[in-house]
Amino acid sequence: MIDINGGAALQADLALAEVVVLPQPSVLGGAVPTSDLALAEIVDLLQPSVVGGAVPTSRAWQNSKRLFDFVLAVIALVVLSPLLLLIALAVRLDTPGPVLFRQQRYGRDRKRFVVFKFRSMYDGVSAEAHRRYIAKLATNEDRVGPGLKKLTDDPRVTRIGAFLRRTSLDELPQFINVVRGDMSIIGPRPALDYELAHYEPAHYVRFSVRPGLTGLWQISGRNELGFLEMLTLDAEYARTTAPGVDAMILLRTPRALLRGKAA
Repeated sequence: MIDINGGAALQADLALAEVVVLPQPSVLGGAVPTSDLALAEIVDLLQPSVVGGAVPTSRAWQNSKRLFDFVLAVIALVVLSPLLLLIALAVRLDTPGPVLFRQQRYGRDRKRFVVFKFRSMYDGVSAEAHRRYIAKLATNEDRVGPGLKKLTDDPRVTRIGAFLRRTSLDELPQFINVVRGDMSIIGPRPALDYELAHYEPAHYVRFSVRPGLTGLWQISGRNELGFLEMLTLDAEYARTTAPGVDAMILLRTPRALLRGKAA
């Protein structure tokens, strides 16, 4: 039998009174960017009047959230199975190598798990380019131009892989991670080990919840946001997790995907 709880519940209740004000421009490394969902708007959306009052007890909320995740992920895998098979065939025919890409990530309580994606790069390529990319983003928050986005112009990316990354279809196998309890439908981005070197102390609260397929960062125009801004939004989600917040993110995700903001 599958354990739908997928881990221990948070030890303390999260109250909206504890939510910190989203960092000012000086913390984010410059002016607040213009994005699909401005950071100032996110602050308003996370107020008690929007999310429906105080956050429910963490055990009750985490258990109900886990049940919702499990049911929705199973339904998604069944409904999307023809598309998943088609993508798997395209990946297999495009370049030699496995259909699925497996990578170690950090999840809730900083526990390691293997994340699943459709392979979008040539088999056996090094992750060093992405490591340098993250380091550059983390130390150049005053940059001009696009922020954190997938390296669709990376020479390591295959022809079909570039399309999968632009449309975020490469992430569909993560519904398997949701069923297994490694991830949630909504939550912070699952962290890579070499990203932790660039974290500030306030960012580690993101590990108090399961990582998700979508989240505040994805609906906030992630192509325009920098690395530290992404971590800030992840931390704010962990502090304000509630049914109303999740509903807001879930409703805004299709629009972000259609506009290409989450690619």
